[in-house]
Amino acid sequence: MAGQHTLTETENAVAARLGDLGLDFESMAVVSNLFRAAGAVRNHLERTVLQKSDLTWTAFVVMWVVWIWEPIETRDIATEGGFSKATLSGVLTTLEGRDLVTRERDKKDGRLVLVRLTAKGRRLMRTLFPEFNEQEKSITQHIKQTDKAKAAQFLRDITRATES
Repeated sequence: MAGQHTLTETENAVAARLGDLGLDFESMAVVSNLFRAAGAVRNHLERTVLQKSDLTWTAFVVMWVVWIWEPIETRDIATEGGFSKATLSGVLTTLEGRDLVTRERDKKDGRLVLVRLTAKGRRLMRTLFPEFNEQEKSITQHIKQTDKAKAAQFLRDITRATES
């Protein structure tokens, strides 16, 4: 229960209040529950895993993107992570101050800034990510192993529909 009402109570109240509008309640339920689930997962992972390393969700996403794609341009980190360049700039300053990432001008095009993890940043991700994945497994434990690929595909489909 996220608030004082269960998800079922909320969905029933919405249907009762808005039933005369001819809305697609199933689509509304998918989107609203996706939003609630995303917030709940983010909060859970921040409290259980990221807090130990003094990382916010956004800082973790930045480090993850850099870890996978380094070296990577700042504009690409912002796109991959889904946040503004201004937000990214502040997060990179914090991560750089903690000696987790470095920024340097691209040698071919000085307008571009490339980001890399430091050795300390790589060690943190190699230690942190298995713990993160244990929580991912815990969060999805109620989904049959054979259904996880389908669930992931449903979410990819929703993401693609909103990005096009």
